[in-house]
Amino acid sequence: MSVIYMLISISTIVVGLFLYLYIRAIHKGQYDDVESPAIRMLFEDELIENSSSTKSNQENSSHHKNKNEKQKQLKTC
Repeated sequence: MSVIYMLISISTIVVGLFLYLYIRAIHKGQYDDVESPAIRMLFEDELIENSSSTKSNQENSSHHKNKNEKQKQLKTC
């Protein structure tokens, strides 16, 4: 019977840990952008060409573009 109490306590700790990590990921914004990863793979060649440019340009530029710019790029391809 003591094994059941030990398993319940360990499983409660594991569930609490996963819940903490999930809430932390939400607060850090990991699940905010669900659209750009699917579109980003379409422009992989463009990202490789940009890697040859200076790092200061990459640090200053934003990796995420607004929705209208993404749609314009998709229409031109």
